[in-house]
Amino acid sequence: MGHIASHGGRFVTIVPHGRREDTWFRDCAQTHAPAWTEARRAPGARQGDPDRIWRTFEAPTPSVDGYRVIWVHSSTKATRDAQARAARIEAGLAAIEAVQTRLASPKTRIKTRIKTKVAAEQAATTALASAGATRWVGFTITETTQVDHRQENRGRPGAQTRYRRTEKTVFTITAAIWADKVSYDAVTDGCFPTITNDTAMTGAEVFAAYHYQPNLERRNHLLKGPQEVAPVYLETAHRIEALLLCHFLAMLTEALVEREIRTSMSNQGLAGIPLYPELRNCPAPSAPRILEIFDDVQRHQLINNDGQIVQTFEPELTELQQQVLDPLHIPTNVYSSTEAR
Repeated sequence: MGHIASHGGRFVTIVPHGRREDTWFRDCAQTHAPAWTEARRAPGARQGDPDRIWRTFEAPTPSVDGYRVIWVHSSTKATRDAQARAARIEAGLAAIEAVQTRLASPKTRIKTRIKTKVAAEQAATTALASAGATRWVGFTITETTQVDHRQENRGRPGAQTRYRRTEKTVFTITAAIWADKVSYDAVTDGCFPTITNDTAMTGAEVFAAYHYQPNLERRNHLLKGPQEVAPVYLETAHRIEALLLCHFLAMLTEALVEREIRTSMSNQGLAGIPLYPELRNCPAPSAPRILEIFDDVQRHQLINNDGQIVQTFEPELTELQQQVLDPLHIPTNVYSSTEAR
């Protein structure tokens, strides 16, 4: 962040969990309700679901680096956080119960007399960690002595039968939910901190910039995926820079193609184009898919022995290809007319 800011750049990113800014807000929210401001509202994902609401709150103090910290609260994330915590607590309770069942079994392997309690604690701790419930679920181990009497010798018991008294240490594991930590985390369900060096944007604008991030990530996906920028089999730096320049120009071209076709579709009121397999509707065409449907477009030329073109066989565009060229504002004669090229 310091490097970006020192070179005149702007950034909006997430504050890592556990930093002082994150801990301060979560502690403060226990006794002080943040003054949230609605930043965006959208309909629910399904019919009948409540509206999805995003709210922002700017921390009164900057980060340790002097940058603005904008907290965001998402109503859908709050629901997911609560459900995820309840599921982990339930899984933790079930894990402790499974360990207790193992201890109660006569064939349990956690039975070394001296190390039994240590082994039981380790088994319970491991089970809680696997369930992801260590923060909210704890356990106690109770030690009792079980007394048993058995005959010294075989046979039917009688008046002269001698019995041997044996003692066995039994451990019982009881799970407990830490209600204080559950209530502590529930206060900030759905909250996450963003940090920025921009001093002019409002909280809603900072959130909008952060919400646009998947579009930037898509460019990285195109660079590493369809364009296959790596591996690079070049040794000199200037050749690598030249190759990456070509890749960036291709990535820019793909972005312009996507923007052009999506803007035209929006202006024309098109809900989608059947670009997916089985002619399924595609509401947001991607550049790789657009280019893919033109892979089979070919022009053939018949040349005689003197090298002269006898006949040119122009490509025949399909209805789908023509439907894609229209919102891109590309005339079809560029594929069929030599003069148009």
